[in-house]
Amino acid sequence: MTAAVDQDGAGQQALLDSDRDAARAAFAKAAELYRQSWEVAPPSAYGRLVGLLKSSILAGGGVEEASYVRATLGDRDPESPTASYAQALAALILGDDAGAVVWAARMGGGTDAFGRTAEAIAALAARDEAAYTVALTAIVRDFEQRPEHLTGVAIADTALMLSELGGRRGMAVAIDSPVLPAP
Repeated sequence: MTAAVDQDGAGQQALLDSDRDAARAAFAKAAELYRQSWEVAPPSAYGRLVGLLKSSILAGGGVEEASYVRATLGDRDPESPTASYAQALAALILGDDAGAVVWAARMGGGTDAFGRTAEAIAALAARDEAAYTVALTAIVRDFEQRPEHLTGVAIADTALMLSELGGRRGMAVAIDSPVLPAP
């Protein structure tokens, strides 16, 4: 797990340094490490599956990993917001928009980080560009306020991942922020 987080940090720093090739390579390695970590982790360590999907998306992929997450979790609802997050992302990546909306709703609502991310996922699934822009902007502003970041790199990685998924759907949103790489 620590190695996966370190690779994520390397990818994030490479993005901030405008080295997209190095970033993609680091995120691909992080995705593999998250998968390995999941396979030896306790059964409720769903954050590793979210990390797997997030890193694979930022590496330019995600379909194989989304299929893996779906096969691993099946239709189970362990009543975990993090497991629902992994399910929602997997559904969104695989084009199961109805499933993405269902799992996003199970993530929780409100103004917390999961709620904002759930709103962005649901908006992407509905192809609601206005709602997606509002949700994505709220995510970025939240990251701007954080004094600490998991990898030690001040970057809005959730927003980057969602932006990548939005771009794949023709829903590009430009947000200027110190926690996002230059366009």
